[in-house]
Amino acid sequence: MSLRTGFPEQPARVYFFGTCLIDLLYPEAGLAGIQLIRREGVEVIFPQNQTCCGQPAWNSGYRDEARAVASAQMACFPRDYPIVVPSGSCAGMLRHHYPELFQGTPQHKASLAFSDRIFELTEFLVQVLKISLSDVGKPVKVALHVSCSARREMGVAGDHQALLRQLKNVELVEPRRREECCGFGGTFAVKHPEISAAMVEEKATELVATGADTLVSGDCGCLMNITGHLGYRKETLQGSHIASFLWERTNAAES
Repeated sequence: MSLRTGFPEQPARVYFFGTCLIDLLYPEAGLAGIQLIRREGVEVIFPQNQTCCGQPAWNSGYRDEARAVASAQMACFPRDYPIVVPSGSCAGMLRHHYPELFQGTPQHKASLAFSDRIFELTEFLVQVLKISLSDVGKPVKVALHVSCSARREMGVAGDHQALLRQLKNVELVEPRRREECCGFGGTFAVKHPEISAAMVEEKATELVATGADTLVSGDCGCLMNITGHLGYRKETLQGSHIASFLWERTNAAES
């Protein structure tokens, strides 16, 4: 389960950090995440001036540029509400690396307080909202891919699984070598394209071998990488962000 040791009571309202890839490529996943939270009676606030979390600059060694982006993001979420992030990768940056980024600066204390408010989406649904899901979908076999950041940095692989296992008509199947990276890694895929391509080839092969009808992941970068490769291979296996999948399975209007 999550690496966090303590969880707050259900809040009246939360902020939602949308992430770049959801904004540009998977807007339905962001909307689904918001709808899942709102259905539990929690108000969701989406600051319109939010942008990137700064991870690309951070991972590429541009500390000053990353710090400028991070400072702008912290200003977007001024009130003391939890910040829910539908991505293990971005949540990891916000929770674990902002304090490191601001170490030795006047903003370090603020970064610590900010990072303590960060929750990955599945972590928030399971650990804070203690959500109970009723499956209204048809029987389906699902393969889950948990990103490296979600699994290792945020420790929320168990929360992904717990949500899917609540769905009575979902058979969760696990690929071999499930803990291995898909090869995306943000700028890693650009800097080392041959290695990245070999890694996603192996990941896609193992996922297809499960016989799953659908691939589910909580990180859009992984989803984009794996489904792009599956499409290149003309495989029938399609992918969905876990927020989209959960909303579709539990919203009677969608079934």
